[in-house]
Amino acid sequence: MNAQRAEVIVIGAGMAGATAAANIATTHRTLLLEAEESAGYHATGRSAAIWIRNYGALDIRILTAASKEFFENPPDGFTDTPLAAPRPVLQLAPADQVAALDELVAGGAQIERISVARARELVPALRADYAAAAALETDCFDIEVAALHAGYLKRLRALGGGIALRHRAGRIWHDAGLWHAETQGGEVFAAPVLVNAAGAWGDVVAGLAGEPKVGLQPKRRTACIIDPAPFDVRAWPLVGDVGHSWYARPEARSKIMLSPADEIDSEPMDAWPDDYDVAIAVDRMQQALDIEVQRVEHSWAGLRTFAPDRSLVIGPGRLPGFFWMCGQGGYGIQTAPAAGMLIASQIRGEAPPPGTADAVALVSPERFA
Repeated sequence: MNAQRAEVIVIGAGMAGATAAANIATTHRTLLLEAEESAGYHATGRSAAIWIRNYGALDIRILTAASKEFFENPPDGFTDTPLAAPRPVLQLAPADQVAALDELVAGGAQIERISVARARELVPALRADYAAAAALETDCFDIEVAALHAGYLKRLRALGGGIALRHRAGRIWHDAGLWHAETQGGEVFAAPVLVNAAGAWGDVVAGLAGEPKVGLQPKRRTACIIDPAPFDVRAWPLVGDVGHSWYARPEARSKIMLSPADEIDSEPMDAWPDDYDVAIAVDRMQQALDIEVQRVEHSWAGLRTFAPDRSLVIGPGRLPGFFWMCGQGGYGIQTAPAAGMLIASQIRGEAPPPGTADAVALVSPERFA
């Protein structure tokens, strides 16, 4: 069987696959396979990302911190668009969440308690009877997801890597030291190394390859756009409750992106919003903020895929030359630069990149053995 050869095949052209492929391509001839008509169609293309240092498990915080420099100072030529724009995060605690707020502040960095009066200065729509306490994380920033993703794809191409869209892998096997991926169109690609960056389809790809699955679970997350008039929200922080039952963030200068922070188990699929979840988002927000919602202007949903322990899954699998780059959950954008460098270092057999060594064991697929 004639096969197109590469040194590394990466399956999945979302943020995980793009960052992996671009970093690997500095030393290996790399091919990126994507099932959809466009790269980043699913979770990446539906993310309203913000860099939050005190968010997620320890491995996520390590990789988040290690990614900050890239966002603030990307390499020359990577993008013409700034990747980071300051956006503090305001955590509100109703009476039953004050203990959780105190725990967050005690274990976090660049986050401090502020008065409820100060919180109302930052978000004038805050209802007087909602929050018993508040905290502000000051070094957060919005991430230009499209520019970040496009920058990695551009870097991959500049390094001689290939991107094959509309190439869903229907069969994967290992033979004579090579991984083979046959697409549904009948084309076959072969390389010694295969990187599974398939997002919600991560366990599906593992199953095709004969690699033991790790128990990835896609979960639906809903978001919508509303008009907060007469409030001017441009300078508002991202605001939500410590219990993660809702959050709101300024969007497109005069709008608000709103989510009920839902995590509804799903099969891998093209996710769509449910009107009930949108209604829950509006109701929870209105319990906290005095904003009258005349209509929902737009709504969408995406899948955030988690490993059983909610840590990332990055590193070599059980089979020779098989690597995982999955389980990003809701943290894939803010950890992308460091995670991409980490998987590339593992494929090269090099030491972990600066600031990431303490995450290696935490994200290793070996923990599921």
